[in-house]
Amino acid sequence: MTIILDPNKFKDPKITAKGETRAQVFFQKLDTLWFNTGSQCNIECANCYIASSPTADHFIYLTPEDMSPYLDEIDALGFGPIEIAFTGGEPYLNPNIIRLSEMALDRGHRLLVLTNAMKPMMRPRVQAGILDLKTRFPGKMTLRVSLDHFTPSGHDEERGQGSFDIAVKGMNWLTENAFDIHIAGRAMFSESDDAARSGYADLIAANGWSIDAANPAHVMLFPEMDDTVDVPEITVACWGILNINPNSMMCANSRMVVRRKGESGPVVLACTLLWDDPQFETGKTLTEALGPVALNHPHCSKFCVLGGASCSA
Repeated sequence: MTIILDPNKFKDPKITAKGETRAQVFFQKLDTLWFNTGSQCNIECANCYIASSPTADHFIYLTPEDMSPYLDEIDALGFGPIEIAFTGGEPYLNPNIIRLSEMALDRGHRLLVLTNAMKPMMRPRVQAGILDLKTRFPGKMTLRVSLDHFTPSGHDEERGQGSFDIAVKGMNWLTENAFDIHIAGRAMFSESDDAARSGYADLIAANGWSIDAANPAHVMLFPEMDDTVDVPEITVACWGILNINPNSMMCANSRMVVRRKGESGPVVLACTLLWDDPQFETGKTLTEALGPVALNHPHCSKFCVLGGASCSA
């Protein structure tokens, strides 16, 4: 029987349903600035955390003019160099993606691109662009490829029939051209973490990819995010009970820039996951966005605190 989230939970940013003080995370430093390059994707996953699809346009394509002020602000605030990360949708659908990547690398930042390694990445213009960037900025760019499971049936269950084979072809091209590649998988299947990593290790070995399946930064296994499933609220006391340092949470050291459809400019979100909850929109500038974040959402509990996951490397 499915357990449905208690409707009294996650209502007050300061107090839990039991009347306890809700945990919050204080900003420490900027390690990663995420840019959502647009919500459009070439496929529609069964459970996409950001509701991407071939027609999704709630986030429009970021432009160089959108991104430039944030790169300036990183310098002005003394944070750089950091990791600049692109997510979507599928970043390689954005017509500006090569220029956006070049802008980040020109400033001395490391670049992380989340991609499904499918047809958008394999277009000749994109291939030529990322090959040029790799040559000009050696060792500065990592592509994290979404492989939801190490079997075609598991991956295709999420992304559609034939998706696995297309993604593997893309990863083989990246390997042939000596790109630094990682894998993002989902911990939605029945096997244990060890069994999952063993399965990925076999797939990696069979294809000759330079990825260490045992390294959590090389193969990230993300918990599912279903905000109807009951999870405990995180109180101030939980940090000690769980022996977790709040400074290890994503919102202590990262933010995400998005451009919503119909808005005059980008805004900064506290989290890459909580894109449609207004309480996690922190301002239009980085300076405005560096305040504390109340863990007032089921994903805060399931994904970050209890799940131990982080979108950053």
